[in-house]
Amino acid sequence: QVQLVESGGGLVQTGGSLRLSCAASGDRIRRYAMGWFRQAAGEERKIVAALTRNGDTTYYSDSVKGRFTISRDIDENTVYLQMNNLRPEDTAVYYCAAESTYWPLKVADMDFWGKGTLVTVSS
Repeated sequence: QVQLVESGGGLVQTGGSLRLSCAASGDRIRRYAMGWFRQAAGEERKIVAALTRNGDTTYYSDSVKGRFTISRDIDENTVYLQMNNLRPEDTAVYYCAAESTYWPLKVADMDFWGKGTLVTVSS
């Protein structure tokens, strides 16, 4: 079982950048496909970016493609989400999640979740 703790959220102006971190404990992230999801107020949780277990394939939603980058540090057992050129519509709680079996990743399939970190983009 893996425990996930997100950090790095905050308030940023339109066009700014943030880097989210997801620190894992209890197991190694290389055993899981890892995903970043977000949930805006009043909306359902949606996938933003994902990385396969062996790290050779990434997925990005159309809304963040070209602006966000998912990566991982195996030694640090941490997954990152670099977010550039942020927009007000990126405002949401961002969650890190791990999945041991399925790809592509879906909200319903994820095995473990962090508690989230809030990102607010002001216009």
